[in-house]
Amino acid sequence: MSETKRKIFTGEYKAKVALEAIRGIKTVNEIGQEFGVHPRQVSLWKKELQAQASSLFDAKRVDAKRGPKPVDPSASPERLYSEIGRLKMELDWLKKKSGMYP
Repeated sequence: MSETKRKIFTGEYKAKVALEAIRGIKTVNEIGQEFGVHPRQVSLWKKELQAQASSLFDAKRVDAKRGPKPVDPSASPERLYSEIGRLKMELDWLKKKSGMYP
């Protein structure tokens, strides 16, 4: 018995197949033959694309603020380095108290 390796398809390839199925010019069987994919898989990719299409545009509305992004003052390098130092000291103290650290 010969072992066949699974085909791994990229997201771009799946989208291409699903869009072809959504267009409706060819049947699912014809698309499957053309792209070397089982017709059931073509149907699943089509359904997945249709289900996630609305969420694709919803996410853009939230993030579609124009102009420069505000600078986050909590991301200053000095503050981050001081936080790292504090956490390192706490970790060393906890290791010492637990007996893991000589």
